[in-house]
Amino acid sequence: MWNLIVQTFTWWNSQTMGTRFATWRFGKRVGEDELGNVYYEGGMSSYGLPKRWVIYKGYAEASAIPPGWHGWMHHRTDVPPSKENYVAKEWQKEHRANPTGSPQAYRPPGSLAVAGERPRVTGDYDAWTPGN
Repeated sequence: MWNLIVQTFTWWNSQTMGTRFATWRFGKRVGEDELGNVYYEGGMSSYGLPKRWVIYKGYAEASAIPPGWHGWMHHRTDVPPSKENYVAKEWQKEHRANPTGSPQAYRPPGSLAVAGERPRVTGDYDAWTPGN
């Protein structure tokens, strides 16, 4: 019941009622990523390509889509990552969502969000005082 209320009144949590209906009516499930996001395909767009969309698990944040699925969503490839056996190279880092605005965001020393004083740099301004 709670999911129904959330989907009725918010757009940033998982899916709306309209998306739920369109997915039920026209969507064909293509796969799911390691974060729990579910990907669908169905219908044709006005430029002749199949429509593709994602139902996020939890908060709808576009940077939470891993690179392989991002390429599929934007028609850079026709083969979804769920149907290929891709092995990442040892130099490739694991995907993580953009942490901006969260407690995991980068806060350099001296920023307003961190206690302490900013280190002095060469571009700092020295105020003029009479007699100098």
